[in-house]
Amino acid sequence: MAKVISQDTFDDVVKENVVEFSMTPSEAKEETIKQFEAQGINLANIIKDLSVNPQTGQPVINETVDKIKEHIGQKLKETTELLEQLATLDAECKKSLAHRVLAGKNGAHDALITLLEETLSADSPNESVLIKSLEAVNSLTHKQPDLFDAEAMAVVLKLLALKVENEEVTLLTLQWLQKACIMHEMNRQNIMNTPALKLMKPLLAKGKDRLVRELTAVFRFLVLDDDIRVEFGCAHEHARQIAGEVLIPLVELLPAYQDPNVLADLLLTIGTLAVRQELCTAIDEAGGLKSVFEIMSLNVDEVRLNREALKLLRALAGHDSVKSHIVQQGVAPIIKQLLETHQANENIVAAALACVTTLTLRVQEHSAAFFDTGIAEVIVEALRAHPKHKIVQRNGAWAIRNMVSRSRNQCETWISFGVEDLLNMAMKEHPSVEQDIKAALRDLGCSVHLREEWTGTAEKKIAA
Repeated sequence: MAKVISQDTFDDVVKENVVEFSMTPSEAKEETIKQFEAQGINLANIIKDLSVNPQTGQPVINETVDKIKEHIGQKLKETTELLEQLATLDAECKKSLAHRVLAGKNGAHDALITLLEETLSADSPNESVLIKSLEAVNSLTHKQPDLFDAEAMAVVLKLLALKVENEEVTLLTLQWLQKACIMHEMNRQNIMNTPALKLMKPLLAKGKDRLVRELTAVFRFLVLDDDIRVEFGCAHEHARQIAGEVLIPLVELLPAYQDPNVLADLLLTIGTLAVRQELCTAIDEAGGLKSVFEIMSLNVDEVRLNREALKLLRALAGHDSVKSHIVQQGVAPIIKQLLETHQANENIVAAALACVTTLTLRVQEHSAAFFDTGIAEVIVEALRAHPKHKIVQRNGAWAIRNMVSRSRNQCETWISFGVEDLLNMAMKEHPSVEQDIKAALRDLGCSVHLREEWTGTAEKKIAA
């Protein structure tokens, strides 16, 4: 079994080489590595690229954390040195996860939380210290959500309630919350059990592009279900709670913005929160459908924006009456235009075909509304343009099946565009979606071999 050493042991030898033998940091590290490898020691667990102070031989990250701790409680008016140390810690933590883990082991998180608490308790908080501390704690918490604790949450609540002119403080606080949510179900539950949501709601406002984008990201991250350590999460319940507070304000913000990125984030968040039938109805009644159609019509060329809009419409169509309103208010020509405009983009094509599938499911009138726009030929051309893309071929087969299953009068038109040959080719190219394609061929009235998947023999014959 290979011998191993601790990071402290490695750092002590580097320090000795710098101080005792006057080596440069790079020479000291190189010599240290050679010494330990010659002794048969496995250095796989050692951070070998730590920045080292050429005077003291100590790792910069360790010295910086210690110096920040020294500032705590001193209440010095001159903060230049402290700001430099916070910037250094931020830079070191951005280098790698290993650097962040080492900083955390040396007490960086507790030091930053204490520093933030001390700064916030002042009569007039120093915004520069707040910003630099938040930048450092953001870098430290990245992919280390376990560091986020009750003390950190208390600081976040104070920061959200703080009335500061500098928007950067609020933005960094929201980014900190996002990092605490990723891959950590208990953090999400703890956040939802505080007044954080009520403090964030008033921040949703017109003309606050960056703020709205960071807020909507927090709302989405609070409904993640990505922590494998927890058997059952609370994503659905969190979505319901957040929707109860901010869903309608989010819908009402849609006409207030023109930036495609802000609109895409708003649409994505609304779709993420629309997890119940009554919420779909609330979005419809608040004028959400009209706003979405206007956004899509005015931003036909925006790929991400339209992809999120299509996903939202598909989510809302889970409610039958809302689905009817979507089609009645004229979505069919818009989706046809998107398919024509973005025929080369497989993601938009796949999303548009999935939306057609949902909107035409078991409703003959909806199928007719789409068919009357001439979308059949556009769908066939989209399938022809992406023969190697399995999702496009599968979604196309779904859309065709739903459109013709209750409208057999369309079949002849579809076949005249050469869809039968395309579907047969797709079936050979993508055997994993063979059954989906066969269903489309069957409802088109084409010749298709339906294989019986399983046959059994009865133990006793059934009497005639």
